[in-house]
Amino acid sequence: MAVQLNTLVRGASEQVLPMPPFAAAVPDVRRRAGAVLAAWKVSPEIVEDALLVVSELLTNAIVHAVPPAVLRLSWIREAGLGTLRIEVTDAGPARTAGQPPAGIDPDEHGRGEEIVHALATRYGIEVRPGGITRWADLVAV
Repeated sequence: MAVQLNTLVRGASEQVLPMPPFAAAVPDVRRRAGAVLAAWKVSPEIVEDALLVVSELLTNAIVHAVPPAVLRLSWIREAGLGTLRIEVTDAGPARTAGQPPAGIDPDEHGRGEEIVHALATRYGIEVRPGGITRWADLVAV
């Protein structure tokens, strides 16, 4: 007996936002991401969390990775659920593992990954030749 799955996506949107390679650009890209989410009418219940995840992933790319960094937002509405995928792709680590960034106070940094994990329904890292993508999904009813 064969089972056929309905794989038609009811509504999908995607936006790519390049990230200038300096920390002061994070608030601007966050505002642009907020405008995109508003235009897509993303569920208000996840917008605030989504913008915090955007900030954390972008800051991680600026502090720890080689530019360029790119933010990709995807919003899929299907079967009454909305899933927002937030991806930040960079060119890979700027330092060897375990080497702290110069001039960074460890007491002021290092919690971003925990924040993303706490807010996201799913999250992960994809390593490809020439880049690393950190992603998080937030799901709204």
